[in-house]
Amino acid sequence: MTEQAQAVPVIRIKPSRGWVSLQLGDLWAYRELLVFLAWRDIQVRYKQATLGVTWAVLQPLLTVAIFSVIFGRLANLPSEGIPYPVFTLAALLPWQLFASALQRSGTSLVNSATLLTKVYFPRLAIPTAATMIGILDFAVSFVLLLIMMVYYHVSPTLNVLWLPLLTLLALITSLAVGLWLSALNVRYRDVQQIIPFLAQIWMYASPVAYSAGLITTSRWRVVYFLNPMAGVIEGFRWALLVTSVAVTAVMLVGGLYYFRRMEATFADEV
Repeated sequence: MTEQAQAVPVIRIKPSRGWVSLQLGDLWAYRELLVFLAWRDIQVRYKQATLGVTWAVLQPLLTVAIFSVIFGRLANLPSEGIPYPVFTLAALLPWQLFASALQRSGTSLVNSATLLTKVYFPRLAIPTAATMIGILDFAVSFVLLLIMMVYYHVSPTLNVLWLPLLTLLALITSLAVGLWLSALNVRYRDVQQIIPFLAQIWMYASPVAYSAGLITTSRWRVVYFLNPMAGVIEGFRWALLVTSVAVTAVMLVGGLYYFRRMEATFADEV
């Protein structure tokens, strides 16, 4: 046996039984593929888009304008002493990052059906890569937030140092839910029809257009902050964070195990 043959790793693919290993090390070993999949999705998304990344500015800007009229002026909801457009946009950015990543990761396996049936690689790479590509839109939209803060004379504080961790938490939350939805979508195609509706309902259950301070009953506040995105969004306004991290961790671990358990049937059912 030559030295070259000895250097080639041998991968034995076997069906999973019982409690499966997460094999997260494989995801790191295929990190170049992960980056390639993310970059491919970015190129496909913007290849024939007339406005390109301009949508990353128009979408939150128009949404803030609608929320400001309906909730800020007509409903006259409190904004904790912050100009309502800034108050809303600070919450809208992490929410749009989460919602877009959730929709992409939830349908990612079915959209990559031909790849799944032809070559071996860690299947976790597909929903993970789909989650990552929203960072570009988020970065562009964040510039809009900075401009709006300057316009309304809102000065940032040292709390902005927490923003990278909060952004990461939003991505992890979308991946945690996306793992469940992507695996379910392989077997039940109705799931891809449910995802947009789920994202819409979830937004109204999160403090995007309103302040979590409106929920004054302690019992309901405990239930409310079981919503992991509530902590992320309020974190952008500097609120509690611990409960959201715990709930996200449970969802992520459960999603990883469910995804790996169902992985053996993806190629047959997709």
